[in-house]
Amino acid sequence: MMISSVLVANRGEIARRVIRTIKRLKIKTIAVYSDIDENTLFANDADEKVSLGGKTPLESYLNIEKIIKVAVDKKCEAIHPGYGFLSENSDFIRACENENIIFIGPKASSVAVMGDKQRARETAKKLGVPIISGSGILKNLKEAEEVCKELSFPVILKASAGGGGIGMKKVETEGELRQAYEQTSNRARAAFGDGRVYIEKYLEEPHHIEIQVLRDKFGNVLTFYERECSVQRRHQKIIEESPSTFVPEELRHNLREAAKKLVNGIDYLNAATIEFMVDKYRNFYFLEANTRLQVEHPITEEISGVDLVEFQLEIASGKPIPLLEENLKVSGWAIESRIYAEDPEKFYPSPGTIAEYSEPQGEGIRVDSGTRGGDVISSFYDPLIAKLVTFGEDRTIAIERMLFALENYSITGIKTNIPFLTKAYSSKLFSNGGYDTHFIEKLNQIEEEIR
Repeated sequence: MMISSVLVANRGEIARRVIRTIKRLKIKTIAVYSDIDENTLFANDADEKVSLGGKTPLESYLNIEKIIKVAVDKKCEAIHPGYGFLSENSDFIRACENENIIFIGPKASSVAVMGDKQRARETAKKLGVPIISGSGILKNLKEAEEVCKELSFPVILKASAGGGGIGMKKVETEGELRQAYEQTSNRARAAFGDGRVYIEKYLEEPHHIEIQVLRDKFGNVLTFYERECSVQRRHQKIIEESPSTFVPEELRHNLREAAKKLVNGIDYLNAATIEFMVDKYRNFYFLEANTRLQVEHPITEEISGVDLVEFQLEIASGKPIPLLEENLKVSGWAIESRIYAEDPEKFYPSPGTIAEYSEPQGEGIRVDSGTRGGDVISSFYDPLIAKLVTFGEDRTIAIERMLFALENYSITGIKTNIPFLTKAYSSKLFSNGGYDTHFIEKLNQIEEEIR
């Protein structure tokens, strides 16, 4: 039996996107919202909406007790967490289980393993998936210094409980280590309530490549073509595309097989993304696993024709994945731009009120958004406004459509990163493909040389 009612425990564009599929499947949707989100699009898209109260995430979208109470009061059969907030919180999953509410995602045990980066590394190593050379959890600065001598600089410090690029710091010299160690640990403690850190060897000219995976309770696994996620600022993705110009067929096969090893090895359930770093010689290493739907999932949907949220619901309902991997058909090229309310030069958030808002339209253009004119981009939440996706028969057409879409995307009243995105897609550095995670630095360097 398919699930009959779903509470969507999120906000903004991802809540709207999840609600869209659930309603198409004739399943009742319940939205929860904070005080400042009462009149937003996502809250009004649902069949029913319930206030959580409060303004901050801790008072609303991170409040497990409040969300579970709404689900119980409304007799919700399931909860979809979207991404961010409580989507990778094992306590939230257990709270759902205690009330016999289906969590549309993995089991708490899987999140406990993969949500802790250090534990995930150890698991990958045991399962025969390559990992980057590094340390265990560091006890103190002295141990960090000893590890760095063994690995040699540059290295990268990482928060064990980190995510979304938070709690990562590149260290190039011994003189930088003390401050970097303290900053990373303190930031991780503030963001995640967990100050544990570890060290990895920093790869030169790396690519950030990820594999979307689905696994059902029968052990069936479906993997998709890779997503290239190397255009980043502060270790957070801005542009993603699928497939990657850097990944030949043999590497694609090996990445997908490594992803299968991981999800089978921990008896995973539902959707996950297995992230890898790939060096310039095309050696790949496990980076982390995201035990949820990814921000960039639309590009996988565009080239495969699969609605990933629908498949999540099928799996959560106890059904097998409705597609065998050998029958997966992939065609064309898809690119996603994250449209942020931020300064396009310094990448600082730019909260405020949107004056006018007009989305682009046309063949091969998809906009997953959660805003309209008059909406307030609050400093309490992530400054993501929308995800702009273009699809084409090949990469050139996808890029052309993206540039057209950006030119016809009008957002006034606040700053956005649209000027940066236009500059990025117009550059030979991007159009030639093969770029790595240093894309922004290299783009800025090219501009300086031109000046």
